[in-house]
Amino acid sequence: MAEGSLVRAIARTLLSLPPPILRLLSGGEALQLGGRTLDPRFQFLAAQAARGPSLTAMTPADARRAASQGQKIYGGRPEPGVAATPASIPAGDREIPVRVYRPQDQDPQAPTIVFAHFGGGVIGDLETCHAFCGVLARIARAPVISVDYRLAPEHRFPAGLEDVLAAYRHVRDHAGDYGAPAGRAVIGGDSMGGNFAAVVCQELRRAGEPQPDLQLLIYPCVDVASETASMTTYAEAFPLSRATMEWFIGHYMSPQDDPADPRLSPLREPDLSGLAPAAIVTAGFDPLVDQGEAYGRALQAAGVPVIYRCYDGLAHGFTAFTGAVPCADVACREIAGLVREGLEGRIARAAG
Repeated sequence: MAEGSLVRAIARTLLSLPPPILRLLSGGEALQLGGRTLDPRFQFLAAQAARGPSLTAMTPADARRAASQGQKIYGGRPEPGVAATPASIPAGDREIPVRVYRPQDQDPQAPTIVFAHFGGGVIGDLETCHAFCGVLARIARAPVISVDYRLAPEHRFPAGLEDVLAAYRHVRDHAGDYGAPAGRAVIGGDSMGGNFAAVVCQELRRAGEPQPDLQLLIYPCVDVASETASMTTYAEAFPLSRATMEWFIGHYMSPQDDPADPRLSPLREPDLSGLAPAAIVTAGFDPLVDQGEAYGRALQAAGVPVIYRCYDGLAHGFTAFTGAVPCADVACREIAGLVREGLEGRIARAAG
């Protein structure tokens, strides 16, 4: 057995232990903060991570390698019945790498979903959200285009955002290439990818372009200078702590960038009217949990339809832990179901 496979097998064996044993190995008591109780498997992973080097002490290159290794251990397996193929999208004089997910029973009336992975704009790649994109494609019965956008600090704000916006426009305008209805698409992402998705909707409105059928925002960062209560309550959370968040933003932004710029902090956009219907999902043990909830309230106040759901016992980044944390896998499938329900309503109205 290869070393990587052995480590994966050992990790999954440990994580399959009964919750009381996992709690014992993690300090003995259930971790409770802010009225929430962390899933025992995430608590075990947090205890193990505390013994190793902090991401904030790493270079971006080292952090990317560490994240990739973790993904191989904790990520879910490819979703059956979904074909995943590499492709690229033209963007001026260069190409944006993407991965296209097509389910066997694709609904020809379902719009294409453009998805941006998490990673603070600094780490992550197409493997980061590979399992989740497969789940999303199969359950939503829609093609999913995962975008390998440029990363900071080599390419600081707004490079990654511009890649996702360019990819969205191309997919929308060439939807027939993916077996989907022309001129329609969904935008989605998790964490910084959720930031991009929210900003894409605002940028499209500024440009006078049609809104996506839906915006899917999973534990989104929507205010890079947030001082909400959850930034303190969950300041030491795993895998995203307040210090880690600051490390990401320090690499993503340039010194001259204004944190109040809505392209960095879409929650600070004063007018949120006319934006796409939103499905907003947060994790309870997450410094960003208040941000996602606040953005949902702000959208609703502006007349935007919103479905909001918080998975209290899960931690930030749970879409990448579906192979090790059963509750994370269940959550991802429920999220994909929410997207399918939203699309079915849009499809029915379009047919009517």
